[in-house]
Amino acid sequence: MTPQTLTQGLALAQQTAQALDAEFARSGARVVVLGRAGQDLGKYQLRYSHLGWAYKTAEGPWRVLHKLNQCGTGTGSIYRQGLGEFFLDDLWRHEAVWSVPAPALQAPLLALLTDPARSIRLHQRDYNMVAYAWGTRYQQSNQWALETLAMAAEPGLTTRQQAQAWLGFKGYQPSTLRLGALTRLGASASSAHIRFDDHPNAKRFSDRIETVTVDSVLDWLARTGLGTAAQRIAL
Repeated sequence: MTPQTLTQGLALAQQTAQALDAEFARSGARVVVLGRAGQDLGKYQLRYSHLGWAYKTAEGPWRVLHKLNQCGTGTGSIYRQGLGEFFLDDLWRHEAVWSVPAPALQAPLLALLTDPARSIRLHQRDYNMVAYAWGTRYQQSNQWALETLAMAAEPGLTTRQQAQAWLGFKGYQPSTLRLGALTRLGASASSAHIRFDDHPNAKRFSDRIETVTVDSVLDWLARTGLGTAAQRIAL
């Protein structure tokens, strides 16, 4: 980490906290879905790479619950961090994006996110950066966040299959990445956290990789009224 990375990350965290506090004062919202631009995904027409759930604690500060993989491995874990830690990654672009879930989702999400047991109930340790959106063999970070939203909205859901069925019923559509055979082969051979064997053959061999992205989640929330239009802060 360089001094510039530290300074920019903390500045973005501070501005985001101020914006979220202003939203809380205006609407009472204590939960937002929060994204960052950790990688350059422009060639896939994507602006953001990673999202988590930010919630305002009773003490005042915002915390973030999100999934990360252990570097260089195919294993993921759930982390509870402050906004500063969330933005102290090696970001491609210092920009935050968020959507405020609908009022009916606020209390269920807050209760779930602050419950240590329930918040990790749908977590799958086997991590895959491009996990199939409708599969359960692996799970990537954005997929965990989205499936967790489904469980908050429908407390009777107890499995990933049920969560995905609810998301499909609600009209969620994953992003389709166009990845050729050579790209897939190189990624699988060189990275333990990138696999394609969970994607249906018909889609994989036609270079269509369907996975959960920040952009697709934000679009879906706004389109269905389950969340507000995306809001942004950039340094």
